[in-house]
Amino acid sequence: MDKRTILITGASSGIGAAMATRLAGKVSNLVVHARKSEKLLNNVAKAVEAKGTKVATVLGDLTVEATPQKLVDAAVERFGQLDAVVANAGFPVLKSFEEGSFSDLDHAFKGNVYSFFALAKAAGPYLSKSFAGRIVAVGSVNAHVFRNDMFSAPLSASSKGALETAVKSLALHFAKSGVTVNCVVPGFVRKDFGTEHQLSEEQMQQTALRVPLGRMGESSDVAAAIEFLLSPDAGYITSQSLHVNGGLV
Repeated sequence: MDKRTILITGASSGIGAAMATRLAGKVSNLVVHARKSEKLLNNVAKAVEAKGTKVATVLGDLTVEATPQKLVDAAVERFGQLDAVVANAGFPVLKSFEEGSFSDLDHAFKGNVYSFFALAKAAGPYLSKSFAGRIVAVGSVNAHVFRNDMFSAPLSASSKGALETAVKSLALHFAKSGVTVNCVVPGFVRKDFGTEHQLSEEQMQQTALRVPLGRMGESSDVAAAIEFLLSPDAGYITSQSLHVNGGLV
């Protein structure tokens, strides 16, 4: 079994949960995080443990400055190491330019950009000592697709665009220690039933019509791309944004 310890933020549902269950049984240790969905997070942890991987759960709001350090400390205290970070937790602000406020913009940047820098800073010393240090951020189609027939979410788009710039900057910084830093950019992904921002079946059908491959993405599609970037096969890939969007432009 792979001896790595991997931290996944936003792991109580969606892409984060799919990532955790995908890695279960393949890596030794996982640290899974959620802001407040303790019950859902514990369900994910049980599924991971059932496949033989040790797991630690941590709750915390990533817009709070101390939370990223708390997550890294939990990983090191429990497992003695940290080899990879998947910065998946998202902070969508689905408001138009007219509706959005400075506070909304601040929230988007704190959640998507500030927390990413803080996670990288806290994890950096441990990743640099790993035989296969990895950081993977999760971006958004909102930062790339701007069409009249689609809602643009400018506040989220701005923060996710900045996130991809941060990935490139930190890839250069961490290259000297062999740590790769990349971003996976999902397209329209089906949300877990009962979770926030879940679309109706009709909305999903209308969205799928805009995608060249003719369907919504699944969390497992994105998790597969993240798993590749975490793998030894991706050791010479850094500073990249990998789009998983069914061909959407």
